[in-house]
Amino acid sequence: MIGLSYAAVPLYRLYCQASGLGGTAVAGHDAEQVEAMEPVKGRVLKISFNADTHASMQWNFRPQQSEIFVVPGETALAFYRAKNPTNKPIIGISTYNVVPFDAGQYFNKIQCFCFEEQRLNPHEEVDMPVFFYIDPEFDEDPRMARVDTITLSYTFFEAKEGQKLPLPGYSYN
Repeated sequence: MIGLSYAAVPLYRLYCQASGLGGTAVAGHDAEQVEAMEPVKGRVLKISFNADTHASMQWNFRPQQSEIFVVPGETALAFYRAKNPTNKPIIGISTYNVVPFDAGQYFNKIQCFCFEEQRLNPHEEVDMPVFFYIDPEFDEDPRMARVDTITLSYTFFEAKEGQKLPLPGYSYN
């Protein structure tokens, strides 16, 4: 059961980032596209931030801001803070989703801490950045016409040191 839990993280990432389904932000943006984007100045969106930890994860984890306002086509930066209040090092790994789910295909993260192991030593506290943008095509999608709030939610799970997360089609021999 535990093995399946750890395997679910990379499988979820691969599927959802490729498809934008399940409220997951789309991967694969390129720098030229970001530089050439035209902001949609007439469309202001509230981005809300949420943070959770799995029941076995002992970290304190929270967003640094509860919300920010952005327009599609402009980059934005937000921070989360994690603290290990224990007397032992803990390695965590996070997943995320975007609500409403249909907005996930327009939510593009340029830099984030998700799906990468984060090691916090005893009583260590760190800030974790999320650099993102909402694709300007968001404004042209009739399904998004009434959406004015998007929530970015992260959940941290405890990972075991040295444990390889199996990726489809990759051998660790």
